Amino acid sequence: MNGKYKSRLHETVSRTATDYWNDSCSVEELTYAIENGAVGATSNPTIVYNVLKKELGLWEDRLYELIKENPEWSEVEVTWKIFEEIGVKGASLLEPVFEREGGKKGRLSIQTNPANYRNAEAIVEQAIYFDTLAPNIQVKAPVTKAGIKAIEEATYHGVNINATVCFTVPQAIAVAEAVESGLRRREAEGKATEDMSPVCTIMVGRTDDWLKVIAKKEGITITPGYMDWAGVACMKKAYRIYKERGYRTRLLAAAYRNHLHWSEFIGGDLILTIPYKWQLLFNASDVEVKERMDNPVPAEIVDTLYTHFEDFRKAYDEDGMRVAEFDTYGATGRTLRGFISSYHDLQGFIREFMLPDPDK
Repeated sequence: MNGKYKSRLHETVSRTATDYWNDSCSVEELTYAIENGAVGATSNPTIVYNVLKKELGLWEDRLYELIKENPEWSEVEVTWKIFEEIGVKGASLLEPVFEREGGKKGRLSIQTNPANYRNAEAIVEQAIYFDTLAPNIQVKAPVTKAGIKAIEEATYHGVNINATVCFTVPQAIAVAEAVESGLRRREAEGKATEDMSPVCTIMVGRTDDWLKVIAKKEGITITPGYMDWAGVACMKKAYRIYKERGYRTRLLAAAYRNHLHWSEFIGGDLILTIPYKWQLLFNASDVEVKERMDNPVPAEIVDTLYTHFEDFRKAYDEDGMRVAEFDTYGATGRTLRGFISSYHDLQGFIREFMLPDPDK
């Protein structure tokens, strides 16, 4: 590796238009990521639960303070307060990046309550509140039927959105259109938009995961490794459409399963939100840092996936799904169930501090 680069990821962001975020708000992990060129970070109930367990020493005293100072709070209020404070701590680590980049980078994404995926009003209300927590907050909203409505409304209110629970080209297009509508509404009223930096996540690894579930359930056998390209194919197609239409939303790749979810996107004007363990693996790898974003996925792979999987056609075709169908797409249900479960696990973790098990 060239001596002027600290790592593969540092070379990626230094030599190309591609940015990367730390897929966690852990202080230890985010510090490492920033040192290697990261310009953002993210959180969700699963991430915060894992951060609390990993870095409990940083938060245990604060947890007991919150419980003592707020005797009428239930575990729900305590959970959300510590969730917010962990996010704000991550945002503070990114403030120098935020200032250096004029507000276009250096944001910490914090997720709205995943249980509200059917309630646009609740998503918007929480998004507007989260936007007040720090100057460099980005707010996650799910790409469900209600979420698309909420994304437009929150954008109109000046919230920098990170659309999540998104796996497909039609979802990504719906997000971009909702954001454009929200931005135009702001502009029509003379409100600023130039300082906003909305993003749309495509959870590429979860797109792959869903096809593998289908293959197992339905006994579908195709060439080994082909299903590892499904999310890459969807991201590359969505990226091309975004560029052709001039959408002001920036795409973001998430849910890492292999190096294709980094190497195939190098050179694109997009963001890679990478878990700490994958950052370490990529930085220790022999994968060459070179621009591949414009390289098409081999036609044989796309054709095979398209022929064997109806849900790949739904994911890959621009009109593969209507907004009303987003909630029932398999990857959506699997991901929301996981996020909601983690939210309850996080509450259970907090419960142990508020109401310790007397039998132990």
